[in-house]
Amino acid sequence: MNSFGDLLGILLNGVATGMILFIMAVGLTVIFGLLDVLNLAHGSIFLVGSYIGYALAGQRVATWGGWAMALVVALVLGVVIGLLLMLMLRPLRRRGHLDQAVLTLGLALVITELLAEIFGRDDHGVAPPPGLVDSVELGGITYPVYRLVVIALGAVVAAGVWYVLERTSAGAVVRATVADDQMVAALGISVSKVRLLTFGGATALAVLGGVVAGPVNGVSTGLGNEILLLALVVIVIGGLGSILGTLVGSLTIGLVQNFGVVLVPELASFLLFGAMVLVILVRPQGLFASIAAVAR
Repeated sequence: MNSFGDLLGILLNGVATGMILFIMAVGLTVIFGLLDVLNLAHGSIFLVGSYIGYALAGQRVATWGGWAMALVVALVLGVVIGLLLMLMLRPLRRRGHLDQAVLTLGLALVITELLAEIFGRDDHGVAPPPGLVDSVELGGITYPVYRLVVIALGAVVAAGVWYVLERTSAGAVVRATVADDQMVAALGISVSKVRLLTFGGATALAVLGGVVAGPVNGVSTGLGNEILLLALVVIVIGGLGSILGTLVGSLTIGLVQNFGVVLVPELASFLLFGAMVLVILVRPQGLFASIAAVAR
């Protein structure tokens, strides 16, 4: 790294990686931090989205129609998977996180093996939509347009999720359910429906993230486990239940990962966990943990 262009390229790659991670991890932080459900199948659900993109958008030549279909299918299937998974987890809600972890881990293995049987175990690529395949001159470097779109999309998702949870009546109901579900039930609001819809929306984001990540990360059977591990690190750094914390944690991991690969490739994987350990030592609850999450 010996020029401003190199630095800018690594910085943009880090932000793009962080935004992909955020789109996936924000659903997990809502499910775990707000709904108090430990879903270890979230990475495999992300992988479902990647394979949807591969199957519908295409590996070499993509069309806007194929991409539109992939995004719609991802959102619908994500909601359906979320609703079914929440119904499966409902009997375990009062039994602690260990039972939830065992069930969702088993589901993750099943989903991953099913995808491997359907699509094979080879790695695949996903073509960006037409018009986003090219690169642009930016700060003395040539940078892919699609990655810039990913950065913008991540920012839109972050703003949208924050607005829904913090500035709408629906978000107020979700936060009230987290704080005192008995009070919400006493007001005549179905707590189970609130949890189901929130879980479905959070899961849909994971599937959508998988589609968006396809042209950047490719598609492989091990991607689900990798992205889940990174998402858990993000939640530890950012703090349970915090949208801002998830965004900061995702960008931190994306930048540390990309700068680490360039500067100290032999230590790149250790730097990720080093950042997490540093945050835990200074602030055990994470940088921006929500009050409800800390109370639990």
